[in-house]
Amino acid sequence: MWLKNQRTDRVVASDLELAMTRAARRRGLLHRDALDPSSALMLSPCFSVHTAFMRFPIDVVFVDADGVIRRIVPDLGPWRIAIDAGARAVIELAGGAAAAHDLRRGDRVYLLAASDEEAGFLASRSPSLRRIASNPACSGS
Repeated sequence: MWLKNQRTDRVVASDLELAMTRAARRRGLLHRDALDPSSALMLSPCFSVHTAFMRFPIDVVFVDADGVIRRIVPDLGPWRIAIDAGARAVIELAGGAAAAHDLRRGDRVYLLAASDEEAGFLASRSPSLRRIASNPACSGS
């Protein structure tokens, strides 16, 4: 699955992992030594994250139900917390990746399925994830 920025029409992450269960969100990026700059983890539903026990800094991107970026917390180091009460999902990127991909508050990011299986999975999810997953060129957004 890919994550793309509508404003720049650039791929932000070509390897996007979804954490949509309580167990997957709790596990997050723990037990990893790094996050590849082309990778990301989306936690949904989610409005806060912590970096307790993490071994590397991350960029944290809070998005609303339509995938619009509400807040970006760059280089959140270990043993920190970030919260945005109005967020519907959180995207965790490698430290520095948000700036490298020119992500800005107000940008809309969306998911692209890399296979028919991923497309079917996205279509079966919650309405807000389907909105984030929709291609704005096709939805008229």
